[in-house]
Amino acid sequence: MGGVARARKRPNLREISRPGQEPLVDLRVEDLMHVPNLGGEDPFKPPPDRWWGQYDLSFDGHTDMGLPIPKTKEEEDALVNKFLSGLQKLFSPQDSWTFVQTLRLSMDYCVKCQTCSDACHNFLASGGQEIYRPTHRSEILRRIWKKYFTPEGRLLGRFVGADIDLNWQVVQRLAESCHRCTICRRCAQRCPMGVDNGVINRELRKLFTQEMGLAPIEIFEKGCVQHLLVGSSTGMSPSGLKETVEFMEEDIGDRTGKKVKVHVDKKGADILLIHNAGEYLSWTENPEAFAILFEAAGISWTLSSEAVGYDAVNYGLWNDDVELARVAVRHTRIAKQLGVKKVVIGECGHATKAYVVVADRVLAGDLSSSEIPREACLPLLWEIIRSGAIKFDPRKNDFPVTLHDPCNMVRMMGIVEPQRKAIKAICPQFREMTPHGVYNFCCGGGGGLAIMQSYNFAQWRNKIATRMKMRQTLEAFKDELDPDRHPFKYLCAPCSNCKGAIRDAITHYQLWDKYKINYGGLVELMVNAMVDIDRPFIEYDDFH
Repeated sequence: MGGVARARKRPNLREISRPGQEPLVDLRVEDLMHVPNLGGEDPFKPPPDRWWGQYDLSFDGHTDMGLPIPKTKEEEDALVNKFLSGLQKLFSPQDSWTFVQTLRLSMDYCVKCQTCSDACHNFLASGGQEIYRPTHRSEILRRIWKKYFTPEGRLLGRFVGADIDLNWQVVQRLAESCHRCTICRRCAQRCPMGVDNGVINRELRKLFTQEMGLAPIEIFEKGCVQHLLVGSSTGMSPSGLKETVEFMEEDIGDRTGKKVKVHVDKKGADILLIHNAGEYLSWTENPEAFAILFEAAGISWTLSSEAVGYDAVNYGLWNDDVELARVAVRHTRIAKQLGVKKVVIGECGHATKAYVVVADRVLAGDLSSSEIPREACLPLLWEIIRSGAIKFDPRKNDFPVTLHDPCNMVRMMGIVEPQRKAIKAICPQFREMTPHGVYNFCCGGGGGLAIMQSYNFAQWRNKIATRMKMRQTLEAFKDELDPDRHPFKYLCAPCSNCKGAIRDAITHYQLWDKYKINYGGLVELMVNAMVDIDRPFIEYDDFH
């Protein structure tokens, strides 16, 4: 899969220090990875002229943060000094307890074999541009660390690989660079030494967020901060949730002809179900489907109306240990107040990884997993099918279906078979992507990229980050692309974050208009196949 479009010489990493606003790379559509059946593609649109003197666009001509060009030498020096102070903290167990051991090992043991490069969807999709190679930013950071914080680096400099001249543009280019990685960690999976460039990138993001206040607005200010202050990363208030629940109950009746209760603040329920808040705004059919399935299966469940309690988003997974801990603690305390037996996270990969796995690093005592178990939804969905609690008719899903594996739940948590068994049981025309399972390629929206819409970043994401997933999708459906013979194809993506990236990519590449390829979650397929619902739950004639 993949293949680099043209051979390139090994990079001169010291170019990261190059002064001026000329981008380090000239991105051209003709250099990108070829995608069969894609057809013509518009060229990269250059940034507006007025941006060049205002924002630092010197990394790749794109920006997700709109970093201003410093006006004085004092501002330049302040950027460098804050960066060095933050870098020192990254290697301190007292200041950076969550991933410091993995970070240190990954910084020490890279042998520069570049085995990881062909594992990276962004590197492959870009046609092999060096600045997107997984080791590029890691090696730059490694050389800066050696130069400023090790005795051999101070004394011997470039003789020991400590040869990056740190200036303000290095700092801001690294800030942009670490948001060109989706932290899917496919590179770590491939590394023969166990080096984790994804963790290096995540810790670099943490440096910029916690120490320098530099982060995409959608992840930090509109994500973590708004989540904790308002109650939801989308800005939906508790009163907004009440209105949404009322709409959901009415919409379920219209879709199915059945009256289904959406439980809120039910004391003593077996399950507290938490969704990514994006589902309530963009894909209400997803939480509606959960309600239909849980009620039909006789499961005792509830949502929470308390601020934070109905939004599973935890953007701290990508950027910020402090925010990650605050959200995880709040979720668990709400679960204890409701007296539920366990918490189940809906179809959201990063929220599941953050709360089910990484939260173990910050939750202890009466908030630990032994007190309040935390689970992903996918095994439960398969158990509903396997148990026979609901009867399904696979013929109702008799259209081509393929599966995108969310990185956080599959590669990073090992949840591989439940979703497959579920789809195989209810979708007679299921076919796998290549590769799939733990070897899947990222959707292109991981690490927060799916929600980053500011400035001209969406162009970079659609043309490069999601390119590999769209290639996999077209290859999975290659025998059914003719919309006249096969008028509906379904890309199942059981993750809200992935769905956002896939939605934008399908629009960008016009895959609905050309081939009638749509997307959605797993629960929608399950409800669509229920025997006692005589109306299609999935819309076959519209792209959503």
